[in-house]
Amino acid sequence: MLAIVDYGMGNRRSVLNAFEAMGAPARPTTSVADLREARAIVVPGVGAFGDGMANVTRLGVIEALAEEVLVRGKPYLGICLGMQFLAREGREHGVTGGLGWLGGIVRRIEPSDPRCKVPHMGWNDVVVAAPCELFRDLDERPVFYFLHGYQLDPAGEADASVVATTWHGERLTAAVQRDNVFGVQFHPEKSQEAGLQVLRNFVKLA
Repeated sequence: MLAIVDYGMGNRRSVLNAFEAMGAPARPTTSVADLREARAIVVPGVGAFGDGMANVTRLGVIEALAEEVLVRGKPYLGICLGMQFLAREGREHGVTGGLGWLGGIVRRIEPSDPRCKVPHMGWNDVVVAAPCELFRDLDERPVFYFLHGYQLDPAGEADASVVATTWHGERLTAAVQRDNVFGVQFHPEKSQEAGLQVLRNFVKLA
């Protein structure tokens, strides 16, 4: 069973639909018990970093997430905001502490080209910079759907964890991995076949 953490932000339903479409057993949950029983954990999300971390904190699952993922080694997939939570802190409407599993900061996108609007919204190709199981059986430069105004900036701390990037007036982190911890800034559940392949690959890890 895949546990999809339901902390009240954004795209839980569409992520669940994508897993169900491929026949993967997935369940939205707010329960620590479900996290302990799950084979893998997915944290999706759309919205502001501070609001999201406040909701996750109120659920009381942060300690359980750390134990199941960092100690017991369960695969974790953070999607969009769920990836940004991996940072040391978010700087959206103030400074909010993140999970700190990868380091770095979440900051506003600052494109050098004024034609690149913020938020970054739409389809972009992704450069896979390091081997990563999420991108198995995909084209060399797969295309995914993005919707975000902030990005996980490794800030020298998480560079080794960045496995894919995209360009929107500056180089943006598109995907990260450290051991069993994965994150994607794009929305695989909205990215047609390429996105479904990313989710299939994650299911295989579980």
